[in-house]
This record gives sequence, structure tokens and C-alpha cells, in this order.
Amino acid sequence: MSVKIGISPIAWQNDDLPDITADFTMEQALKEAREIGYTGVERGQRMPHDTEGLRAYLNEYDIALCGGWCSGASLVNDLAAEKAAVQQQVDQFVALNAPCIVYAECSNTVQGQIATPVNDRPKLSRDEVLAYGAKLTELAKWMADQGMPMAYHHHMGSIIESEDDVNWLMEGSGPELRLCFDTGHLLFGGGDVMATLNRWGDRVHHVHFKDIRPDVVVDVRENNRSFLDAVMAGAFTVPGDGCIDFQAVSNALKAMDYAGWIVVEAEQDPAKAPPFEYSKMGYEHIQTVCKAAGLQIDT
Repeated sequence: MSVKIGISPIAWQNDDLPDITADFTMEQALKEAREIGYTGVERGQRMPHDTEGLRAYLNEYDIALCGGWCSGASLVNDLAAEKAAVQQQVDQFVALNAPCIVYAECSNTVQGQIATPVNDRPKLSRDEVLAYGAKLTELAKWMADQGMPMAYHHHMGSIIESEDDVNWLMEGSGPELRLCFDTGHLLFGGGDVMATLNRWGDRVHHVHFKDIRPDVVVDVRENNRSFLDAVMAGAFTVPGDGCIDFQAVSNALKAMDYAGWIVVEAEQDPAKAPPFEYSKMGYEHIQTVCKAAGLQIDT
């Protein structure tokens, strides 16, 4: 069993805060990511949107499509409307052999609202999350029938943020709904990284290695700052530069025979954290912990 190491281009090209990465290009992101050693990249909004254009673009940099964000609206859309909303991305990702669609509910999230404290995120009761999970299972079944797994991304500022939220979503959904396990978002949300990974390892299809700086997170929580404020202040960073024990995470992945992508997703201000330098730091840390865990890396 082996893993592959990919990266989100968000350190070079931030879709939510484009002004902070105005001095960088997507072409630079792919070139430097491949130079560091990453073999895959998640889709960014400033990549070509058409399938053949995106295929040629990725081929130019000899890098695979290792997933990509999908802004879902299953809370407000019926199944037919949500299928129609995501059909193009499903077809494109199947054509490009992506491992999954990284889906998150965005119909009422506050993650992109710089004036709204992340503490004021929308919350659902356990029964409401269970019902949402059952509804989402139908969409996940449909995606799977198209040949594309859905990996749900628990995310700060959204209805699925805390450890309880993740537990309820997994409990309320069928096995077709997989999990994009994000270490940084889970810990920022107050969750236990290892307990959640060990509990839902059989549902994990995609992994984001994202580290956090706990002092920044405490400040954001205590002073009612927004998610975007947290990004600008440096709440997130690459593996090995924060407080998360990625050796323990890697050991657990080895124990559960994980054989998918490990993706670095570490958005921060490039003026404080130069993308090439930090992305290289993250890649080297992943290599170290995977080797110690006995996880073979495809290169």
C-alpha cells in the first residue's frame, strides 16, 4: 500500500483572499509544487475551467489532479437541483481521473465573510445533521454511480465544523459518503484529531495535512475574529510548523492501510510565509513522518 503527496495551490493563489497572492501566478504554483516533489494538485479557480484545457494545463506541468473543492448547497437544493449544479465537475473529475470531489456545504457558511466571527457559524442540532447526512448520502450514491467518490470536507465556519458535527454526519450517512479528513480544521474546531481519525478511519478517502498555530486560534476565538482574519493572522501552516503530531496521524493511516492522497492545504499570507519555502518544509516533513510510519510514497 502506498500514498501520494499533493498540494492545494492556495498558498500561491488564494481564491478567498486573492489580493494577498496577487504577486504569484497559478503557473508558478504548479511549477514550484512539482519542483518540490508534489505529484498532484487540487483544482484552483484560476486554472482552466474546461476539461480539455485543464488536462493540457496539468500535463504541461506533469502533475495530476488530486481532487478539488465543491461548494455544495444540499441544505437548500433538492437532489435534482444539486445534481445539476455539480454535474460538470463530476464529469470533469471522472475524465481527469481525480480521486474524489471535496464537497462542503456552503449555502449558509460564514467562512468567506470577513466581518462575521467564525464563532457565529451556523449550527444544526444532532437530529438536523443526521437528516442532512441521509439526504447527502443520496447525492454521494449518485456521484459514486458516475465513478466519482464524494469526500466531505468538515470546515471552519460551516455546519460541519466540530468533532460532534463530524460524528453526527458520519452516523447519519451511508458508506457512500466518504470523509476528507482535515487535521487543521478539526483541531481549530475543537476536535480530537486522533480520536476522530481512529473512529472514522474506514470512511476516510482523502486527507488534508494542515497544521495550526494554537496561539492564533485562541486569539481568533477569544476576540471574535472571522475565518479570513484567522487566515491572515497565520492560524494555518504547513505540516511540521505548528502543533499537530503528524507522526501519530501517519502511524494511524498506516495501521488502517490508507492508500490515497495526502494533500497539503495551508493558506496563509505569503508575505509572512513564502509559498515555495513553506511548501517545501511541509513536503519534507510528510516524507519524514511517512517513512517512519512505514508508508510508502509514490513519486
